[in-house]
Amino acid sequence: MELESLKYPAGVFKMPEIISDAEIKSNIETIAVFPRKVSQEIISCSLEALQYKYRPGGWTIQQVANHVVDSHMNGVFRFKLALTEDTPTIKPYKEANWAALPDTIEYNIEDTLRLLEGVHKRWEFLLRKMSASDFERKFYHPENEQTYKLKEYLSLYAWHCDNHLGHIKNAKSYKYK
Repeated sequence: MELESLKYPAGVFKMPEIISDAEIKSNIETIAVFPRKVSQEIISCSLEALQYKYRPGGWTIQQVANHVVDSHMNGVFRFKLALTEDTPTIKPYKEANWAALPDTIEYNIEDTLRLLEGVHKRWEFLLRKMSASDFERKFYHPENEQTYKLKEYLSLYAWHCDNHLGHIKNAKSYKYK
């Protein structure tokens, strides 16, 4: 399999030009079901299988699971900042460095899955309570030097869910070490 398709099993993300209410609802549903899908893929994995990588040089299943917890916790904070401040500047973080920390590499996978479920339940609750005008609120991302509407970033996070779920599935199939 070629490297690009291993990196992006959901395809390379493209920001939609127009994001409809139906797409917002679909993206919220992706956020809602993601923890269950991840759990279904991971819960039966052995400790050895958790060390499979989705591509040569990529992260292990263990790292991917903990990365999505870190990323999506940051996502919730970004949404809350944008909902409570006028175009706040968010704080980027070094994902690769976080993925090398002990809590990403060694943390108990069952606890990781429970944390992912809790983060997503809270996020889903917030998203379902947001109005159409709330999804128009913005934040500034200094790393990308771009301002994003929350509905745009919701699209990115829905893709992020699908892409990392694909990583986990690929790691189980290809068993890269």
